Amino acid sequence: MKFFTRVDTDLPAGSLFDLLANFSRSERALAACGAMLRRIDPAAEPGTGAGWTVTFTWRGRPRFLRLRVARLVRPSQLVLAGGSDQFDLRVAMTVMALGRERSRLLCETVVCPLTMRARLLVQMARLARADLDRGHDRRIADYVAHLRAAYAPRSPCRCASRRGSAGYTPSISSDDVK
Repeated sequence: MKFFTRVDTDLPAGSLFDLLANFSRSERALAACGAMLRRIDPAAEPGTGAGWTVTFTWRGRPRFLRLRVARLVRPSQLVLAGGSDQFDLRVAMTVMALGRERSRLLCETVVCPLTMRARLLVQMARLARADLDRGHDRRIADYVAHLRAAYAPRSPCRCASRRGSAGYTPSISSDDVK
């Protein structure tokens, strides 16, 4: 079963890819969603061969997934491959430059059943294909929005951008005090 999503963003292509390849940020984002990750290859540099064991709860049962980086081609392609006892999974993310300050993320997820029970589950999921496609699109768009928020440039003077908030104290002259 294949899912395909295309998301346009106002990030430069190189920056979007760097955010995608920042595995420590992705690990924290997944941990915030309730997944438990254990790094298989704790290499400092992201690259082919890095991997994780992911544990999460889905439909009330704990699920286990093993992922590894199958391909990392800077600055355009990141492919994750892995699986569980019932499914093989492949996620291919490709970054395309649309302009100097715009890019597009193409995300293709392929789920292949390994057992008869998994085949039946995939067959039943095809009946709800539209809902699954919308959910996949929404999650990828949310992930890109999360990456976009992480890329947002910071103002050099924090108090100048937040007038009247706790970080800004207006100056008081002697003429103001009566």
